[in-house]
Amino acid sequence: MFEHTFIGLDVHAVNVVGHALNPATGEISTHTMAADPAMVLEWIHRFEPPVKVVYESGPTGFVLARYLRAAGIDCVITASSKLLRAPGDRVKTDRRDARVLAEMLAVGLVTEVRIPDPDEEALRDLSRLRSGTAKDLVHARQHVNVILLRHGIRYPKETKEHGLWLHRQRFKEPALQFTYDADVEQAGLLAWHLARIDKQVTATAAACRYGPVIHALVSLRGIQVTTGFGLAVEIGDWTRFTGSSIGSYLGLVPARSPPANPGTRGRSPRPGTRTPENSSSKPHGSTCAPKPGPGNGCCTSSISSPRQPGSGPWKETTGFITSGNTSTNAAKCPSRPTPPSPANSPAGAGLWPPRSNKKNA
Repeated sequence: MFEHTFIGLDVHAVNVVGHALNPATGEISTHTMAADPAMVLEWIHRFEPPVKVVYESGPTGFVLARYLRAAGIDCVITASSKLLRAPGDRVKTDRRDARVLAEMLAVGLVTEVRIPDPDEEALRDLSRLRSGTAKDLVHARQHVNVILLRHGIRYPKETKEHGLWLHRQRFKEPALQFTYDADVEQAGLLAWHLARIDKQVTATAAACRYGPVIHALVSLRGIQVTTGFGLAVEIGDWTRFTGSSIGSYLGLVPARSPPANPGTRGRSPRPGTRTPENSSSKPHGSTCAPKPGPGNGCCTSSISSPRQPGSGPWKETTGFITSGNTSTNAAKCPSRPTPPSPANSPAGAGLWPPRSNKKNA
């Protein structure tokens, strides 16, 4: 193992800092070069093989790793969130980062990131475009609602006439009117843009290599084509996960409490990428259970049971089974009584009175 030359690269858009370490001879070399894969490969060829290279995942992508692998260099990308750093280590320079990467690679402490091929990366870009546009649309609609709420204007419920009602609102102040019109226009453009992206995602999902996986995911209740497409292209190779590790990757595993307070769980940690978590936590068209409280029922999980083609409100679109309106399923969910709990007690009223099977006279 220590016969290798381990090279850590601190890659930036303008330059690359390399640190080479040979544990057998103790040879150390540091070099700064332009961010050109050919120049990086030329510097690596100065060292006797075998050579192993590592750099952090980041905005520079996988171009350098693909180039070095095509040239026969063993290059890996490590997850930046998994790098071990001392609590008091606050000095961060390019040379220091490259040296730390080389040392961690030499002792086997790097967590490798799966490098997708260009076609898979293109599918990821489409999925993340859809996710980003959906977030922008939510924020734009929130801006409109905030302006209306601050001025005491409220629409009872969102219907088809809601868009026309928004355009009819008028304010006395010209600056406020311009701001409101711009926010309404922005929300409308984003809604049109999202619908256009959804059509492209549906067409791409039917023709891409992940079609069978997407079709299997769509057969689960609450998962539509956009959600299944996002999960399939982000996860890629499902065999690299186990039943427990995939939950951590998707951000669905809550934090554990210390031994002094067993039995409690904290918030779910953030995954390496937010896209799988957004796709899995709230599938488009899924059925949400009502908030717990006195008299409220509880629905079963929206993805707990598989669905069959042709049963229920399903429709065929470009080879995929997509769910229709799921509000009818929510109405059929059996209600469950809320257990008496201090958390459900009214403020200042003490605990709920004990239940009795006897009817009041």
